[in-house]
Amino acid sequence: MSRPSPIARILRHPVASTESRESSALLTGAGAFVLGTLVGLVVFWGHALPISGRGSIGDFVAIGGALAAIVAFLLGCVLRRAQLRSDPSGSAGLPRPHWFDVAALTLAHAAIAMLGWIGLASVVSESFVGATVYSTSAALLAGVALAVTAYLAFLSAVNLTPMLLSLVLALFLTVGALTSMLSTSDPSWWKENLSALGISDDLSAMAFNLTLVVAGVMVTTIAHYATASLPRSTSSEARSERLVRLALVLIGVLLARVGAFPADEFLGVHNTSATGMVIIYVALVVSLRRLLPSAPRIFVLLGYVYVGVIVLLAVFFVTGYYNLTAVELVAAVLIFSWIIVFLRNTEAVVASRPEQAPPPRPGPTATRATATS
Repeated sequence: MSRPSPIARILRHPVASTESRESSALLTGAGAFVLGTLVGLVVFWGHALPISGRGSIGDFVAIGGALAAIVAFLLGCVLRRAQLRSDPSGSAGLPRPHWFDVAALTLAHAAIAMLGWIGLASVVSESFVGATVYSTSAALLAGVALAVTAYLAFLSAVNLTPMLLSLVLALFLTVGALTSMLSTSDPSWWKENLSALGISDDLSAMAFNLTLVVAGVMVTTIAHYATASLPRSTSSEARSERLVRLALVLIGVLLARVGAFPADEFLGVHNTSATGMVIIYVALVVSLRRLLPSAPRIFVLLGYVYVGVIVLLAVFFVTGYYNLTAVELVAAVLIFSWIIVFLRNTEAVVASRPEQAPPPRPGPTATRATATS
């Protein structure tokens, strides 16, 4: 039976192994618990706090959780980069994220933490109508919430994989879109189009546009991770890998442009970017069988089905059966779910590659032929 690593060794190599990463995450969470509890005691002292709403424990945890997620994720990224610098073999062939990738992922984790805790506080307050929390209990609860947030954000940074990236992207898009829909000042936004969420002057518009910009940067990050392990032993495979990566990067760039140029001020750029994103996605799906011959057939067929559904939705919109919001919403769900599934299937592409067979060993027949000659 193996013995646990000494604490001193874990502190010297905090992300060198699974045990050290878990231990480092626990230490990070413990630090967030102590700091969150102390700050909570100072802020809450002498007050009975509501669970959600202005001046509540929910708001404190949401803001503190976002800050804890930022610090913990950046700490994990720094430690992982230092570990990969000393041991490059630990990267398993995956590219190192650029600074803008780290910035986007950090903002995504902060947004997920903030919006997640706000939503949870709202649900709990509906279960305990009129209840308040005493200052000491509120400080301890806040410390626990910050500890959980820091623990998960740290582990996310040091265990960054394509599958984890896809999960973060899905969570970020979900919480960002739902927050915009729930907080918009125009309850009839859905009668126009999905972009109507980003054209008002309230907080919901900023949240919607920022979600699209950050998600676009995350898609470019996913493009690097998803194609890093694709086969490129020949010039044809290398060219296919570059084309797939370029298509995903363009989708991410165009998505960011959709958020950076709201429809009320930059209608031409906004619509061109959204349309271009759909066109590139369709072209990628249609040509995927040729670019990646080893791609699973079921996944390729799924892409064809998605494209067929998008075309059908366009027909419904032209005939007046669906409004533009329904078409955009379903198309967005299809495109991003395909990208997320693509991350998983790239691993299947690598696993399906046949290994190089060793040269045959001479048998008895070859030996007799040599002796006869």
